[in-house]
Amino acid sequence: MAHPIPFSILDLAHIGQDKTVHQAVRNSQQTAQLAETQGFERVWLAEHHGMRGVASAATAVMLAGVGAATSKIRIGSGGVMLPNHSPLVIAEQFGTLDALYPGRIDLGLGRAPGTDMATARALRRDLSSNVNDYPADVQALQDYLADDSAGGPVLAVPGAGSNVPLWLLGSSLYSAQLAGKMGLPYSFASHFAPDALHDAIRIYKMNFQPSAQLQRPYVSAGVMAVVADTEEEAQYLFSSVQQQFANLRRGLNEPMPAPVDNLHGLLSAGEIHAINSTLRYAVVGTPAQVQQQLADFIADTGIDEIILSFPITDDEKCHQAIRQVGAMTEIKSAPSWQ
Repeated sequence: MAHPIPFSILDLAHIGQDKTVHQAVRNSQQTAQLAETQGFERVWLAEHHGMRGVASAATAVMLAGVGAATSKIRIGSGGVMLPNHSPLVIAEQFGTLDALYPGRIDLGLGRAPGTDMATARALRRDLSSNVNDYPADVQALQDYLADDSAGGPVLAVPGAGSNVPLWLLGSSLYSAQLAGKMGLPYSFASHFAPDALHDAIRIYKMNFQPSAQLQRPYVSAGVMAVVADTEEEAQYLFSSVQQQFANLRRGLNEPMPAPVDNLHGLLSAGEIHAINSTLRYAVVGTPAQVQQQLADFIADTGIDEIILSFPITDDEKCHQAIRQVGAMTEIKSAPSWQ
C-alpha cells in the first residue's frame, strides 16, 4: 500500500572512499533526475564545510547544477547555515535560483555552523554572531525575499518579490518553537538527532501561528534509508554510514567508507551500540521491510512529509534503493503554500 504523504530526498553529496568530488557532484545531478522520474516531492542539499566526505559546501552553486539537470522537481537547501552568511547574500543567491527555476526553490535554514569552529571562523572571519541574531536574520531574509513595494534602504536583486518559501530546520527544540511562532514549515533532523523528535513536533505545533506562507503546521522529518534485495545486503551497505559516524565520534575527517562484512572487526561493541542508537530511525532491509518501517515511522510521528537520505557509497546500488522507495510513494499535490 502506498504511503499517503510526500517523499523527498536529502542528498548529502557523499564523496565515497576512492571517489572524486567530480563523481559526487555528478551523482547528485543523477540522483535528482532519478528522484524526479520516481515522483519524489523535492531534493535538498545540505551545507557542510571542510568534510572530506561531503561535496555540497557551495550549496547554491550545487543547486544551480541540479536545477539544470531537472525540469520540475522542487530543489532547495536542507539547509543553508544562516549564521555563516549575510541574509542579503542568501537572498540574492536564492533569488537568482528562483529566476533560473521559477516556482521550484525551497530555502531551508539552520542555525548551526555545519563545521568545526576553526572552519567557522574562516568562513565568517569572526564569531561575533550569536544565537540571539538568528530570529532577526530569518526575518531579514524573509523581508528581502518579499515584495519590494515597501521601498526599504536595502534591496535584494535578484530576490525581492520572489517570495521563495522558507523552512526552518533543527535538531533541538529551539528551531521548533521559532518555526511555530513565525508560521513556517519545520523539518526535524531525526536522521542523526533522534532524541528530541517527538518533543520538537509537539512544541512546533503548540507554538504555531498562521502566516502568509503557511496556514497550518507542516512538519517533515529525516530518515536514512538503505534498501537492497536481501536484508543481509542492506545491512552490509548500512555499515558505510555506521563507520562514518564512528569516524565523526573519533574526530577523523575521512571520505564515506566502503561497506564491510564485519563491523565488529572495526568498532567496539560500545561504539556500535551508541551509533545504532543515534541511527535508530534508519530504515534498513528489503523493500517490503523498509515499506513497513516507513509506515510505522509515519504513523508514530504524524508527520506531513518524510525526507530520506540514502547513505550508500555504490552509486548504482544507491539509485536502485531510490527506485525501490520511489515505487512505494504516492504522488500528492504540493502544499497550498507552494
